[in-house]
Amino acid sequence: MTNDMSVGKPGKVLMAFTLPMLLGNLFQQLYNMVDSIVVGNYEGADALAAVGTAFPIMMLVLCVVIGLTNGFSVVISQYFGAGQTEQVRKAVYTSFVFMLVVAIVLSIIGVAITYPLLWLLQTPENVLYDCANYLIIIFAGLVFTFLYNIFAAILRALGDSKTPLYMLVLSTVVNIVLDILFVASFGWGVPGVAIATIIAQAVSAFACLFYTMKRVPMLRFHGSKKGLYDKAILKTMIGYGLPSALQQSIVSIGMLLIQGLVNSFGSTVMAAYTSGNKIDNFATIPMMTMNMALSTYTAQNMGAGKPERVREGYRFSIKFTIVFCLALTGIIALCGSFLVGLFVDSVANAEVIRIGTEFLDVACLFYFVFGLMQNSFGVLRGAGDMKFFMVCTFMNLGSRVASAYLLAPLIGYHAIWWSMPISWGVAAILSTARYLSGKWKDKAVVNQAALEAASMDL
Repeated sequence: MTNDMSVGKPGKVLMAFTLPMLLGNLFQQLYNMVDSIVVGNYEGADALAAVGTAFPIMMLVLCVVIGLTNGFSVVISQYFGAGQTEQVRKAVYTSFVFMLVVAIVLSIIGVAITYPLLWLLQTPENVLYDCANYLIIIFAGLVFTFLYNIFAAILRALGDSKTPLYMLVLSTVVNIVLDILFVASFGWGVPGVAIATIIAQAVSAFACLFYTMKRVPMLRFHGSKKGLYDKAILKTMIGYGLPSALQQSIVSIGMLLIQGLVNSFGSTVMAAYTSGNKIDNFATIPMMTMNMALSTYTAQNMGAGKPERVREGYRFSIKFTIVFCLALTGIIALCGSFLVGLFVDSVANAEVIRIGTEFLDVACLFYFVFGLMQNSFGVLRGAGDMKFFMVCTFMNLGSRVASAYLLAPLIGYHAIWWSMPISWGVAAILSTARYLSGKWKDKAVVNQAALEAASMDL
């Protein structure tokens, strides 16, 4: 199944593509939240802090694949939008082979850096052992995570956001069942959560692989694969994917620095930050999903030579963001303490709930700024304006880390929450100004004017 996003009413096309992907991302976060909820309720605040500390380290490695596949999908989308089927096939096969090698290498690196990073982050002794075990298990099964992300990105690049959703729902259900079984019934604690995650990811990876090979005709690679691995296309995709991967990795390094600051305040603040951050991540999924949808939408329309449709889609995304953020801010403001209380026992961990609620109270007031930033990011990335996209994300990260560390001596752990809207504001101003300038329109990998000239010569 494929979806040509260069035709049809922009708002309708965007929502039709966004909704399945939104559900998928919500399930992905639910997937992550269940780990924390089960561990926090059955194993206590220290175990919750261990899983929370593990997350940015895990993301340091995972963001390489996320960044690369995001960049690769832009190239695939633009070839698809331009109707270059053979180039799509080559790009898909090349990206799969390359990413499989990267997955194996990063799995080895991930296991090797686990303890050094935990020591560097000043992880308390009461959290260290569980956190290390969790990470080693996750890294050992990293190839399954990579496989799912590769094929999900390929399908989305071709306009199919429903199939990755179905596979993710399957994976989430498996993960929830195994989390409860391994932790509540078997008593395996934090390692049990990691094992459940790897098994669930393997299920979704193989299901997605099977579907792609069987149901997408243009990706049926029968017979000899000679000529499908294209070094020239790989070079182009790396040109798009590497900036995105570097951006994602540097963001993760920034999150590690933030986590190190969080750890310096002790396990109570660590547990509060973990619970608040999980809720914040869940709440902002619709805005991040619109970013992803706009990226694919922009890539296909730029490939088809229709930049005016990109502007229409962007305007629709702003309206979506305004409505959504108003509703979201009200919900978080009213239900923040209840939501944080889902992660820990409310009687034994009242301080965790109080601090986690403070986090959410600050963040929810500035969600529109975050949404504006994400909308502009989506257009820049989809158009291939990767250098400026990187500048924006580095400024976002740098301003967050700098403001957190500068404010911490003055206002303590509150600096961690206030650094978020400061960084969002900086990145939103830069990326929106770039969008309004129109300079992103000259960055597409597919030169539509050249294609038209070639067709006239024929």
